Amino acid sequence: MNHLRRLQAEQPVIFWVLVALGLFLGFQLVLSVVGLLLGPFRLPSWVPIVIVVGGLVLIARGQQRSR
Repeated sequence: MNHLRRLQAEQPVIFWVLVALGLFLGFQLVLSVVGLLLGPFRLPSWVPIVIVVGGLVLIARGQQRSR
C-alpha cells in the first residue's frame, strides 16, 4: 500500500493508468465469469452486463447507506 501512495505522489499519470487498467481487467474478468455461469441457460448476450452492473449498483448503495 505504501508503494502505491508513493507512486501516486511521484508519478500520478502512471498511477492512474494502472488504476484504469486494473478496473478494466477486473470488470472483464467478472463479466467473463458471469457469462460462463449463465452460458448454459441460453440467455441473450447482454444479460451478464446487466447482472454485473446491477451488482455494482447494489454494492454502491449498500456502502452509501452505511455512512
